[in-house]
Amino acid sequence: MRQGPVLTMSPGDWLMLVALSTLWGASYYFAKVAVAEVPPMTISLVRVAVAAPIMLALCWRAGELAGMTRHWVPFLVMGFLSNAAAFALISWSQRHIGSGLAAILNATTPLFAIVLAHLTTRDDRITPARTVGLLLGLVGVAVMIGPAALGGIGGHIAGEIACLLAAFLYAVGAIYARRYKHLSPNQMGGGQAVAAIALMLPPVLLFDQPWTLPLPSWPTVAALVALGAFSTALAYVLYFRVLARAGATNTLLVTFLIPVSAMLLGTVLMDERLAAHQIAGMLGIAAGLAAIDGRLWKMFMRWRKR
Repeated sequence: MRQGPVLTMSPGDWLMLVALSTLWGASYYFAKVAVAEVPPMTISLVRVAVAAPIMLALCWRAGELAGMTRHWVPFLVMGFLSNAAAFALISWSQRHIGSGLAAILNATTPLFAIVLAHLTTRDDRITPARTVGLLLGLVGVAVMIGPAALGGIGGHIAGEIACLLAAFLYAVGAIYARRYKHLSPNQMGGGQAVAAIALMLPPVLLFDQPWTLPLPSWPTVAALVALGAFSTALAYVLYFRVLARAGATNTLLVTFLIPVSAMLLGTVLMDERLAAHQIAGMLGIAAGLAAIDGRLWKMFMRWRKR
């Protein structure tokens, strides 16, 4: 395969990636509120059910609804890979492994992406800086979450494999979705959300039977709406925009930033305190992202040559 120029991140792309990590980091807070009254699979379905009409309204306003039905097959594939299957695997895995270990395993997503993208694309290639940066980022996530989470490794192999498989599916989904970058972020998000509803509705009706659940409280309803409107609909717009511009590997660096955003939001919203190892882990993640970006290294080398 002929190699093209390696995709890089502009300052605007980095800003969108930070915003995306904040929206997805906030989803942990919203889900924590909702899961006290609603089963995880039903939360996932409600999440995309709230997002879908918002995304379709954005498509309608931009005149992008026409022709979307021609792409129902890729929408189903993306909805299966990045929503239905991945959500189900993560929900199941977190019944058997801790959330900290799940976050570390989920942070392997860009490692899967860099290998798959190198094999299947011309412009999303493995480079030494990317490899070092990804490994630094993964170590940073592990340090930030803490050694206690790593102590659970091997405790439930099936749960760990399920979480790793979800990370792999996220990587495959991102690389597959980039084949359709001629579609707008609104179309990609709306089509994927509708497809995810169709895929998740049968198992939710079969297993969760939501009509048997008590009516949720207003805080839970507010959390579910925020989860769908902000952490899904708005996040889709940012995700597919960065994906089209910067490629799968760069976009999936968000999995390093999500734990950082979640912890910082916990500090602000729930009065949690940052420990020394969490700060050290964040610095490790920052070093990894700086290595992948390459700008600081290039500036340093230019300074040395003066």
